Amino acid sequence: MLLVEDDATIRVALSRALSERGHAVASAADAMSGLRAALDDRLDLVVLDLGLPDVDGAEMLRMLRAVSSTPVIVATARDTESEIVRLLDRGADDYLVKPFSAGQLDARIRAVLRRAPGPDTEDRAVEVGGLRVDPRSREVSLDGRALTLRPREFDLLLYLATRAGTVVSKRELLAEVWQIPYGGADKTVDVHVAWLRRRLGETAASARYLHTMRGVGVKLVAPEH
Repeated sequence: MLLVEDDATIRVALSRALSERGHAVASAADAMSGLRAALDDRLDLVVLDLGLPDVDGAEMLRMLRAVSSTPVIVATARDTESEIVRLLDRGADDYLVKPFSAGQLDARIRAVLRRAPGPDTEDRAVEVGGLRVDPRSREVSLDGRALTLRPREFDLLLYLATRAGTVVSKRELLAEVWQIPYGGADKTVDVHVAWLRRRLGETAASARYLHTMRGVGVKLVAPEH
């Protein structure tokens, strides 16, 4: 994994702590060297600070997403809801606000990496109406047309598809999809559901597959014809 952090004290401390937890950690102190490392090496994950000295981390994320689907965890002191939503919308897979412990970051990293497909999985594709979700190839199609989803969007859609017709609470989604058993912000689920609706060509006002049950959770069903 790659840690992009300009504060030398934080960078050294996190690199050491994550290495002690079994991660192979490379590091960079600015955006451009981090981007070069991300493109040159076969990385499984990037931990990205935003307040970098040369290019803002949000811009680095945009450039990285243009050429790579490597999971990215944003780890920053910026804690406004608008910034969190903006970075998730730009392709971040998770968002962690400073200060945080190395143990918490390690848990987030392991949660993201657990979502990578295993080579020996025998899970079969799930079909709901014209929607087909294949966990082995991590491919999704709607009425025969391939859809491109971010890793977290795929995991959320697969979880809902395997429970089609059942209302799934946001607490359950945070625990099972985000691997945050102690709870988290409902806004995270809402944002990703909104993204999935966009991918499926629907809106909350004219939902076909994804239905939000206010105060209860989310349900995926085959559309009525």
